[in-house]
Amino acid sequence: MSGTRSVDTPHGEARLETFRARSPFVTLLLSHGAGGGTGARDLQALAGELPGQGANVVLLEQPWRLAGRKVATPPPTLDDALMAAARSLRFRTPLVVGGRSAGARSGARSASGLGAVGCLCLSFPLHPPGRPEKSRLEELRGSGVPTLVVQGEQDTMGRPEEFPDDLDHVDFAVVPGGDHGLRVPKSAGLSEAEAMEIVVESTLEWLVREVAGSTWE
Repeated sequence: MSGTRSVDTPHGEARLETFRARSPFVTLLLSHGAGGGTGARDLQALAGELPGQGANVVLLEQPWRLAGRKVATPPPTLDDALMAAARSLRFRTPLVVGGRSAGARSGARSASGLGAVGCLCLSFPLHPPGRPEKSRLEELRGSGVPTLVVQGEQDTMGRPEEFPDDLDHVDFAVVPGGDHGLRVPKSAGLSEAEAMEIVVESTLEWLVREVAGSTWE
């Protein structure tokens, strides 16, 4: 069961698409990247599969997308919209925030302030392509909650081995051969469907382990 509604933010109207579980133990609020919307394959895979496993999934379309812009507005505006969306939710479940790429960064920056019990980062952009000195690592360190990073093995914005070993609150799942969009080449020996299964199954396993026993006030 799903539904769509608008929500006001300090930077214009955003859109929430909700995929409801019958007896939810958690709600995921997920936003998209800086160059695309909520139609991203990983976001759609989670929205399609997790409600059947007890997780509400709410996809946030940022105001810049609804306004017809091609590129995201500055990071603080993304956080403002995420916070407005989170505060509009009425589910009596623990909240996990995050999303893909820019949405993952926003979730990491906002999780503690929203009282979230977890943060899901799909393709966390550790740095711009070819610019490892421009690290966003401190955003990930600062999430302040249990965090799952699902990263493509060949992500040019941060391969799994580029992340340090001392991120004690962060778990990792790797999509073999995956790029920043979690697309996989034929040489990876993995189909697109199998890659999305990794995303869904690793997220569900992490949610059950880290979130199922939590409470959210």
